[in-house]
Amino acid sequence: MRYESGRPWLVVGSRRRERDGRTWTLPKGTPEPGESREQTAVREVEEETGLKVRIHSPFDSIEYTFVQSGTRINKTVHYFLMDPIGGDLARHDHEFDEVRWIPFDSAATMLTFETERELVARAGERLATPPPAADSTRAEAAT
Repeated sequence: MRYESGRPWLVVGSRRRERDGRTWTLPKGTPEPGESREQTAVREVEEETGLKVRIHSPFDSIEYTFVQSGTRINKTVHYFLMDPIGGDLARHDHEFDEVRWIPFDSAATMLTFETERELVARAGERLATPPPAADSTRAEAAT
């Protein structure tokens, strides 16, 4: 996440899906063998958004169920507040068609999934007061 004019902003990504058109979501991914949640989050954010990040603090988790190829999958996604330390959104991988910074208050109408909209609202409440320095940066990410 980053602050612009005293307001928190976060990174979201968009992709086309056959079943539901275009989705806007937070970056997230699957751990590789031997990888911690934190390592997964940092790697996935860099791959999916092009940003190099460091974890500021753990945040929340979301649990949900979906069906893939006829199999019901139960998934838990662990989120972290992160500080961008480099990179470029133009370097995102193929998983997102588009990646962009948006103000937290835009997430309520832009993010596709209610669980993520609620998560960002909670994060926004927590981060409503900017740090004492001028505009600083943080990133929101998931594993």
